[in-house]
Amino acid sequence: MASDTGNSQSGNIVAVRGNVIDVRFPPPLPPRRDELRTGVDERVVLEVQSHLDTGTVRCIALNSTRRLGRGMPVRHTGATLMMPVGEALLGRMLDVFGAPVDGGAAIEASEHWPIHRPLLPLADRATGNEVFETGIKAIDLLAPLERGGKSGMFGGAGVGKTVLINELINNMAEQYKGISLFCGIGERMREAEEMYRAMQDSGVLEKAVLIYGQMNEPPGARFRVGHAALTIAEYFRDVVKRDVLLLIDNVFRFVQSGTEVSGLMGRIPSRVGYQPTLATELAALEERICSSRSGSITSVQAVYVPADDLTDPSATHIFAHLSASIVLSRKRASQGLYPAVDPLQTDSKMLTPTVVGQRHYRAAQAVRSTLAEYEDLKDIISMLGMEELSREDRATVSKARRLERFLTQPFFATEQFTGKPGRLVALEQTLEGCERILDGEFAGVNEKALYMIGPIDEIEVKGERNE
Repeated sequence: MASDTGNSQSGNIVAVRGNVIDVRFPPPLPPRRDELRTGVDERVVLEVQSHLDTGTVRCIALNSTRRLGRGMPVRHTGATLMMPVGEALLGRMLDVFGAPVDGGAAIEASEHWPIHRPLLPLADRATGNEVFETGIKAIDLLAPLERGGKSGMFGGAGVGKTVLINELINNMAEQYKGISLFCGIGERMREAEEMYRAMQDSGVLEKAVLIYGQMNEPPGARFRVGHAALTIAEYFRDVVKRDVLLLIDNVFRFVQSGTEVSGLMGRIPSRVGYQPTLATELAALEERICSSRSGSITSVQAVYVPADDLTDPSATHIFAHLSASIVLSRKRASQGLYPAVDPLQTDSKMLTPTVVGQRHYRAAQAVRSTLAEYEDLKDIISMLGMEELSREDRATVSKARRLERFLTQPFFATEQFTGKPGRLVALEQTLEGCERILDGEFAGVNEKALYMIGPIDEIEVKGERNE
């Protein structure tokens, strides 16, 4: 119905303030979220954000507003922003409009879907309790991911979120039978190019789609690229009936672009300067990530934590939507313990005896308990030294230090920097290694022998050399 009235409707620009454009239309005004076109060859895309009065709409530009001026004609397309969907997208890298940015040919898609779509009805949703194995020891042991669930990686700048996401792509995409979809929100162009080449080299690009809203793009584009990626994911889930692995780097940039848009629109900021609509906007994106009976969307999201403060409003709102939270610690990164997963703050709703089994649950709890005791003893050790500890405490420290090193792992994504070949470790091997360390089997082995190895069996050769 909107397209009938929309195609003939045109207006004029009355104000240009950076990325905010005010347009006057004859009634009825275009609805919120509808797409408008203006500029030379209608290249500038606007999205209606609010109605200022009976004749004016305020819009946010999704691309450059250079050479726009007052009085220029604006066309109402009669619909929201549309995204091409279908098998033709596989192996391609796109922008928020669905245009290729990989230097390849134009995408010939038979269907276009709106990026703003209703949530899947509760009656059509499916939930499960299947664990999604990653091959990364610290994650599989302490924060098992849920197939069809949402998992987040929280960390400040430079603690290894993007490296971990790259490793997950390498580990999961190769063994994963479904479609991989990578969404880069406000990421560096260098990272996009590196990821494209890495996926090409590993042979997973043919069953993957990459979509980017780069750091240099206007906030409107970064704010909508997540919705565009979800539209593609929903198509593969509902029409092609495939499982989708959705990797998002970085959800904080989505929140940040929303803050920019809100500021440009003149809204009064909320706590810590965030937009007053933070919770609503985040929920509108996150709650679209769900599974139906025909297919699942499993999401792993990197989340930048401002100033390493997990009480920041953006982090606390994101926490609420996730089934597993992997917290990366700057302290562990500074000690060279990579991946820098904080074992005491990392958690998963899947880590219960009924889901992962008694053995996995007991091993994870014992590892956490040992590392927590070691954390408590660190003050005594720094002041009085190891000699003042009881025999039991010294044994605990010995086990904890060996566990910390065993939970490090050489990554495929970092082979070129470290010179160490990557390791994929099955959950069974991780549990066996932790149980043997907790039993005190490696008390006489130099702790360095456990650093950056795969399964515990790799220690046998190293152990003799390091004794």
